[in-house]
Amino acid sequence: MTVIRDLLHDYLFLIPLVVLLLSELAKLALEWIRTGNWHEKLFHPGGMPSTHSAFVTSLLIVVWEKLGPMSPEFAIAFVLASIVWYDAVSVRREVGEQAKVLNLLQRMQRLSERLGHSFMEVLGGIAFGAVVTWIGIYISRTL
Repeated sequence: MTVIRDLLHDYLFLIPLVVLLLSELAKLALEWIRTGNWHEKLFHPGGMPSTHSAFVTSLLIVVWEKLGPMSPEFAIAFVLASIVWYDAVSVRREVGEQAKVLNLLQRMQRLSERLGHSFMEVLGGIAFGAVVTWIGIYISRTL
């Protein structure tokens, strides 16, 4: 256990990577519970929770924890997270809606319609990333 503590203490950036993987696994499980089918594949756009949102939220918290909320690095991480959250809810979601219309017009090639996230999926990703990151930080301090 001290190896894990030392790794997390010295390399807090590993926590966002763990969040990324756990978020994808949670997405698979939640899709199976909701529909009885597995999510199409790992690291596929869309679904609950938003892996992108979970990842940048985790990164934001790690930078806050390591360097403080007044650091330039925190400001950069916050701007990056805000762009990812905005993109997930609006830009990529709109592209998915356009793909639905294009698929109606063109039956020859199916375009992915599930590119973006709903607002709730992004909030789910933010909450998931925050909770798992705080657990990782707690582990890094106590083991």
